[in-house]
Amino acid sequence: MVDAQLVLTTLPNADAAAGLARALVEEKLAACCNIIPAVRSIYRWQDKLHDDNEVLMIIKTRSEQMERLKNRILELHPYAVPEILALPVESGYSGYLEWLAQSTV
Repeated sequence: MVDAQLVLTTLPNADAAAGLARALVEEKLAACCNIIPAVRSIYRWQDKLHDDNEVLMIIKTRSEQMERLKNRILELHPYAVPEILALPVESGYSGYLEWLAQSTV
């Protein structure tokens, strides 16, 4: 079984998300990135309450790529402190997981 991860990050708009997604997939740090528009985020930042529209990106990768993926997101992301949350994949279709592994070598 492939040690797969789902990584979540939010971005200010679809263009920023698409640019990041393309870079991650081209560099084989991610097998696939899903961009989900129209996410509303309510959070506290620098002692102020924010209510912003954002774009959510779900990144599929392997655990072995996490450190490189995280560093690349930090290089390319427009936010000073981007959300980078990794969730382990406990189970999945073996064919998809094999494709994910082959796409992130």
